[in-house]
Amino acid sequence: MDNCIFCKVVNRSIPSKIIFENENICAFEDLHPQAPTHILVVPKKHIATLNDVTTEDQALLGEVILAASMIAKDRHISSSGYRLVANTMAGAGQSVFHIHFHLLGGRSLAWPPG
Repeated sequence: MDNCIFCKVVNRSIPSKIIFENENICAFEDLHPQAPTHILVVPKKHIATLNDVTTEDQALLGEVILAASMIAKDRHISSSGYRLVANTMAGAGQSVFHIHFHLLGGRSLAWPPG
């Protein structure tokens, strides 16, 4: 997608601090972190919202979760705890319409979150 900021990060049109990448996934530090660890984990395939996911995307979404788990271990937050959040639609706080998961950790996370 030409106007998608996350697609631009994935294709290196705009700079970002990428901390993990493979054939299907890109993970990078959030520009406005809400916790000491705040990583965005995105599939390289452009899918606007979780409402647009199909059965063909099952393996891809599983890979996103596995990548987030690996990053949590690498960042030493897996034992203390972390949160993996996906906002869907503007009413839930989605501001970039390319599905992405926020990996948050490194501090106590209150509930409810918002």
